[in-house]
Parts: sequence; C-alpha cells; structure tokens
Amino acid sequence: MSVRILNISKTYGRQKALDDVTVEIGEGEIVGLLGPNGAGKSTLMKITTGYLAADAGHVEVCGYDIDTEPVRARSLIGYLPEHNPLYPDMYVREYLTMVAHLYKINAPEAVAEIIERTGLTPESHKKIASLSKGYRQRVGIAQALIGNPKVVILDEPTTGLDPNQIDEIRALIREIGRDKTVILSTHLMQEVNAICDRVIIIDKGHILADGKAAAIADKVGGGMAVEVLFDKDIDVISAEKQLNATITPIGEHEYRVESSQSEDLRAKTFNYAVTNNLVILSLLRTDNNIESIFHKLTRGL
Repeated sequence: MSVRILNISKTYGRQKALDDVTVEIGEGEIVGLLGPNGAGKSTLMKITTGYLAADAGHVEVCGYDIDTEPVRARSLIGYLPEHNPLYPDMYVREYLTMVAHLYKINAPEAVAEIIERTGLTPESHKKIASLSKGYRQRVGIAQALIGNPKVVILDEPTTGLDPNQIDEIRALIREIGRDKTVILSTHLMQEVNAICDRVIIIDKGHILADGKAAAIADKVGGGMAVEVLFDKDIDVISAEKQLNATITPIGEHEYRVESSQSEDLRAKTFNYAVTNNLVILSLLRTDNNIESIFHKLTRGL
C-alpha cells in the first residue's frame, strides 16, 4: 500500500473533524476525496502529509510512519495545499530552483524537467505574480512534483480556474497518475468522473462511501422520474409498499422515485399502474451518477 490511514481522529475544540477514519490507497491509484465544506477533507490531507498531528491513529506512507519516521515519510510526498504557497515576487524558474535545493537534488536538471512536464516552459521566465491562476496552479503542482515523490496530494487543485484551465490541470493530473499515487480533494463532481479511479465520500468526519462510482451506485440504490396525469395517482403509487421507495415532487405532475435497492423500478411501477387504472405519462430511469450519489449520502435524498 502506498498510503495507510488508520483510525485517524481529530477534534477542534468541540467539533470532531475526523472520527476514526481508516483508508488504504494502493500504488498508482488516483483517488478523489469528495465532500461538502467542513467535511474533514483538508484535515485528513494535512494529517496524511504530517503537517497536522492527529489526536488518535496513525498514517503510513510507503511503509514509513509519518510520526515516528517523519523525514523519510515526508520525502515521499508531494503536497499542494488548498492555498497555493508561492512567492509572487520570485520568477518561476528561480522559485522551483529554490525548492529543488530544499530537496538537495540537482537543481538545473530537475527544474528543467519539471518545467517541461508541467507545461510551464513559455512562462518560466516570468514572475509568479504576473501569471494567470491556471499557471500559478501549475507552479504549485510543479513544486509538489520536483522531489519525484511516490505520493502526490492535491487539495482542490482546480478551484477558481476557468473551464479551459480546469481541462489542462485535469490532463496534467491524469499524466501524473501514470506513475504516482494521487490523492485529490474536490467539490466538483465532474472532477471525480473525469480523472479518478476511485472516490471516497466524506461528511462530518466519517467515510460514507469508498470505491468505484459504479460500485457505490449499486449500493446506494436506484431511481426514476415519473410523470402522471393526475397527482392523486402518485398517492396511490406511494401507498404501494413493495416499491420501498421515497417519492419527491420535482415539477408539475412530476416526481422523483428513489429506492434503497439498485433494481429498476419502472416495470414494477408500470404493472402496478395498469392493475390499478392509473395514468402514467412517462417513466424515466435516472442514472446514479456521482452527483446524485453525493446528494443521497450527504443529504439523505
């Protein structure tokens, strides 16, 4: 395992940010950490990097304990915090050279390679302050990669970027994931779909789901959109206990039917409607995409 996060807990005052969290991430995985504000994502990342101490539990990076062997463990991690830690008055190449010296590696060779890899060549002669947000994010990712870490941790790497910049950073992250373990946090459902092999949904310090989106969808359950001619017909359908579903209005004579089971509800609903002389205008199965899964788990929808 590249990263083992074992029984981690962290409390700020009276608020429990993380509560006995355990996650194991294998070599070469790109894992998306998804959750609402205050869910515990950034806290978990800071503890994983050794930036923040946990109240309980421990973290291992490539077999090295972050508390008992901090220098060895941290040397294997590249980290981009949520607030990109750059020096705006420095030039791009100058800043990355400084970072390379901190790692005690051959600066000219390492800097040239990372500038090319992160697409910074046309901007490398400029001051960081003059760069666009997208290029500043590239510089932040470059500093995370320059020590050739085995594990790269990115805290909301595409926040505040325009659509073109987001696509570019996502492509860069996918390229990084070819030979490194990548953990990234995000609020964006599309981000997980676009680049992640696996998603971990966290809320209020607890892991709610962990796995491939499709596998989580099977566990979360299925659903459909129903349009009826008369609202009273949906009342009859909702009384059918065999559906084991929650029915929520979403428009005029339209309802969302959500089941805790992964079965397709359309046939059962149609047959029930025919038997009871109900008028259904349409039945449309709704896919359990990552957005609907997220809402179900964090809002109970």
